[in-house]
Amino acid sequence: MLDRYVLRQLLMALAATTGGLAALIWLTQSLRFVSLVVERGLSLRVFIGLTSLLVPSFVAIILPITTFVVVQFIYQRLASDRELTVMRAAGLSPFHVARPGLLCAGASVLLCLLLNVWIVPQAFHAFKQYEFQIRNRIAAFMLQDGVFTPLSDTMTVYVRSRDHDGTLHGIMVEDDRQPDNPSTILAERGTMLVINDQPRVVLFDGSRQEIDRRTGRLNVLTFARNTIDLTTPRGEQTRYRDASEMALHELLHPDPHQVSDRDRGKFAVEAWRRLTSPFTAFSFAMIGLVSVLGGTFSRHGNILRPFTAIMSVVCLLALSLMVQNLAGRNPGLMPLMWVEAILPGAGCALALFLPEWRQRQQAMAMAPSLPASVPSGQAPRP
Repeated sequence: MLDRYVLRQLLMALAATTGGLAALIWLTQSLRFVSLVVERGLSLRVFIGLTSLLVPSFVAIILPITTFVVVQFIYQRLASDRELTVMRAAGLSPFHVARPGLLCAGASVLLCLLLNVWIVPQAFHAFKQYEFQIRNRIAAFMLQDGVFTPLSDTMTVYVRSRDHDGTLHGIMVEDDRQPDNPSTILAERGTMLVINDQPRVVLFDGSRQEIDRRTGRLNVLTFARNTIDLTTPRGEQTRYRDASEMALHELLHPDPHQVSDRDRGKFAVEAWRRLTSPFTAFSFAMIGLVSVLGGTFSRHGNILRPFTAIMSVVCLLALSLMVQNLAGRNPGLMPLMWVEAILPGAGCALALFLPEWRQRQQAMAMAPSLPASVPSGQAPRP
């Protein structure tokens, strides 16, 4: 009953804290995509669909930290309300008091493993693919008035103004998709169309200017109507995946035709980071439990132990970044990532539970040497 009582508070606080922080990070990170909706004409559905794919990565990053915050806060509140004192007076050992926190930490570890190994790479790959599709297929709808907009490395478009019905005025297109035959296209007005999922612009009353490479002569072709394809060439439509969107087995065994020997260490570090970072949730939770359950009880409270726990977590986060950078340069240091993730939790567990285990061992060793109890009213036999 006590386990359910404490565990319910931990899980509810963990869900609320993680959800709130993830929503806040999503709001701040998605501001750079607001221009797609406000200035460039994309729908709100596209904006939400694109930015929501980043939420799993936010949760995977902040979940170990929120686990520490929740364990520290809930157990500190139980201690200030004297509930931990009542539990200990009822005969509960430190392990039984800490058991709900351990269960909460275990749930966080499993969820982080699920996110890092499967959900986050899939979501990030979908995000990159969606963003690439927007940039290459819907880039034509992102034209800003009075700005030279590079749709690709070989095409730049300028639009003087745009009407509410989508009509473009004062159009200039610098088309270098054919290196041997670059051209400059000018038109008084035009409109956007989508044909077979490919953006095209229909130009009216314009001219196409080209320079003949052999003679150096400028050729000008006037037209009343012309259609231009604004998609990038096939060579620029290929996209190479980075380490954050690859599966675990692809990181540990990369394709030698796609990954150079110099980058194999970075891919291995990313793979071990996905496997080791979830265990920091257990270490952070144990730091919180030791700060509350360890030491003597103070009626007036003790600010030093919570402050020490917070600084310990901050130092471990900085140490994790440093170890990952060193492992990326020297693959022989990758085992330190496991040591940094697991050793603090194991040390805190020994500090918190080892005295209780020793007392039990001593009590069990002394039990056979104690004399047997004699019932009242009977004399002991000679």
